[in-house]
Amino acid sequence: MRLTGPILYLLASMLCMAACAVGPHYSRPATNAPPAYRGADNSAVSSTPSHPGSSTVSLGDEKWAEVFRDATLQELIREALANNYDVQIAAQRVLEQQDQVGITRAQEFPTVSGGGSYTAIGLPSGLVNSLNSGSSGSNVASRYYSGGFTLSAAWNLDFWGQYRRQTEAARAQLLATEWGRRLAISTVVENVATAYLQLRTLDAELEITKRTVDAREQSLQLTRTLEEGGATSLADVRQAEESLYEAEAAIPDFERQIQQQENSISILLGRNPGPVTRGSAEMQWTQPEEVPAGIPSQLLERRPDIQQAEAELIAANANVGVAKAQLFPQLSLSGTGGTSSDQLKGLVDGKNLYWYATGNLTQIIFDGGRLRNNVKLTEAQKQEHVLAYQRTIKKAFESVSDALIGLDKYRQYREKAEQLTEAAKGASQLAKIRYDGGSTSYLEVLTTNTFYFTAQLMLATAQENEAISIVQLYSSLGGGWQQ
Repeated sequence: MRLTGPILYLLASMLCMAACAVGPHYSRPATNAPPAYRGADNSAVSSTPSHPGSSTVSLGDEKWAEVFRDATLQELIREALANNYDVQIAAQRVLEQQDQVGITRAQEFPTVSGGGSYTAIGLPSGLVNSLNSGSSGSNVASRYYSGGFTLSAAWNLDFWGQYRRQTEAARAQLLATEWGRRLAISTVVENVATAYLQLRTLDAELEITKRTVDAREQSLQLTRTLEEGGATSLADVRQAEESLYEAEAAIPDFERQIQQQENSISILLGRNPGPVTRGSAEMQWTQPEEVPAGIPSQLLERRPDIQQAEAELIAANANVGVAKAQLFPQLSLSGTGGTSSDQLKGLVDGKNLYWYATGNLTQIIFDGGRLRNNVKLTEAQKQEHVLAYQRTIKKAFESVSDALIGLDKYRQYREKAEQLTEAAKGASQLAKIRYDGGSTSYLEVLTTNTFYFTAQLMLATAQENEAISIVQLYSSLGGGWQQ
């Protein structure tokens, strides 16, 4: 019996040393990345570093503060990253998954518990004397003590790697959660930058409309003066009024959009709906002449959604091993030891020690196919994650290509919109001169002025779209989460 403990200990050690983890080891699926992004050969995109002497070959490698140079926008992004609820929730999920890893990993170790007991009985002296007088002189003690303690341990040996695979899956889920946090950061940065650009565009459109109203008020006043002097007709006055009222009607609509956009930004910042402070009158937005896109294979390591999808695939792969390990026999060891005595010194003198140990080997013989179907289930789930991972990569390539194409075409559109606005401005000024000289009707003035107003709004939208395309390209290349 004395050899039982050492033998079991040796057996357990040998089993642990020989143990192996069943199930497939992870191997990254084929991705079939293209050699270059579609749209990367246009004039707005380059594969060269964005700064002379820099080793950076992709816009996605840049930190967001290096891409968004406007000081006010930077402050808004910092506030959003500190207070945005989506970012805070994502960070809390990381902490939760860290705890889950600890819980899962604890299954690999033995469970040890201990306990103790102590009992003392004291009898009244009168009862003791009565018992002594009727006991023919027997000695009856007035106090009785009994105590002991126990220590027990149980260990389910991870011979087939079931618990290690579960820990592997939990750690992969932790990594997926961390990449999910970075994805939340990237998304918030993109949303704040986009919303701020849209807000500044609305500001510009409102300013354009107010300038147009001022100009049309002066034109209406002049037309009324001419009509009173008989130099023009009442029809021209009515047309001037229509032109003025049209511009005035646009002001409250732009003001509505501005306030609603401010509310949206406030929520992104973790605030209650309210106004958003602007910076300078003109937004400090530097449009780079060339944008380095990098190569598609870099995207797999940089984009948070791709990394998150791969981590979830690793977890699904580990779960296949967990399911397969459950098909094999399960070996468990347990033991209990302690001491017991009715005298206090007997608890520690070693004479009242006791212990025993057992080992159990269990194999499920019939379960109606539950375990084997569970293996098939985990394998199907793994394949689903493989497809999800590959789909995420393809969608990432698509988003980069769309952003590259959008940047190039929006830049061309903005350049033409600038030319159109200049032409409309010249035509409006010429029509005004011709009308003042009596060479044309007020209809020409009204038409050219309306077109100039529309062209200015079109240019503001074109500038917004080009700026937002930079934001979208930066995000699609995996940028935004780098601090």
